[in-house]
Amino acid sequence: MNTQDMFDLLRRKLGTLAPEFELYYKAELAVEILELKKQRNAVILGHNYMEPALFHSIPDFTGDSLDLSRKAATTDKDVIVFCGVRFMAETAKILNPTKTVLLPSEKAGCSLAASITAADVRMLKARFPGAPVVSYVNTYADVKAESDICCTSSNAVAVVESLEADTVIFLPDEYLARNVARETGKHIIFPTLQPVNGDNLLDYQLVGWHGRCEVHEKFTVDDIRRVRAQFPDVVILAHPECSPEVVEASDFSGSTNAMIRYVQQTNAPHYLLLTECAMGDNIAAANPDKDMLRLCMVRCPHMNMITLEDTRDALRYNRYVIDIPEDIRQRAYRAVERMIQIG
Repeated sequence: MNTQDMFDLLRRKLGTLAPEFELYYKAELAVEILELKKQRNAVILGHNYMEPALFHSIPDFTGDSLDLSRKAATTDKDVIVFCGVRFMAETAKILNPTKTVLLPSEKAGCSLAASITAADVRMLKARFPGAPVVSYVNTYADVKAESDICCTSSNAVAVVESLEADTVIFLPDEYLARNVARETGKHIIFPTLQPVNGDNLLDYQLVGWHGRCEVHEKFTVDDIRRVRAQFPDVVILAHPECSPEVVEASDFSGSTNAMIRYVQQTNAPHYLLLTECAMGDNIAAANPDKDMLRLCMVRCPHMNMITLEDTRDALRYNRYVIDIPEDIRQRAYRAVERMIQIG
């Protein structure tokens, strides 16, 4: 594809989101990246939260964490460029260790992943002996290595129910844990937030942690009330990393892919997505016939670090390479593979 063709593609999809001179500049970058991708025998994975010009131009595959984990596990390309954040690139390396995995920005971390360490997991395992550990895929490799199984927002309930255990440790997202507890009818306790009677530790069916996503925790029920007051017929979709109160006040809750499917398969006067801002733009570009309202209070600062320029330089200079110690990778692999098997 030449620059003019790429520009025409971006203008069709994003013409209402950016001026033409910006789209032409990004089209030039995208064409350069596609050529480097071919030279390096690389595959580019793009998370749903990528900025629109990147999302709609260079990825071979787009999707949520579970989708992209599957693609990373099966690719035969020499290089995997993960346009997402560090824990996602680590997951690609866990699943396909012989490949070179590149993260375009070394600063693309995650507030949620940073909220828990492997030492924290070991502490909880000692405090709740015998309880299986479920770690959200939004964790780093050393935390996954201490876990029995991982989950995504799309299969968290299925993963917890598959364990058939009296008590499950669910880490680290507090709100996702509360939403899973609400959906499964389990009692939940947060031992780091409240005292627990040592004689009754195993009376609790779900043990949570205090981590939160710095984007999703900002949405409130008051936001929903104000939007519904102006647009009474709006359909509101919330990510499960939002608080249980926000999820309860919304019309639908699901993973990023589930929200995309919901918009594609339904017809409503208006839609509002309570998730990362770029995803709303991406859905609007892919569904120009749907009226997407905007409640863009904050972009994820970590996802926002992945740019077309840095993606080009990742391929050009072979940076930033993801490496995981093999003992950690092997233990993390078991937890991630179990997650993928559940689907």
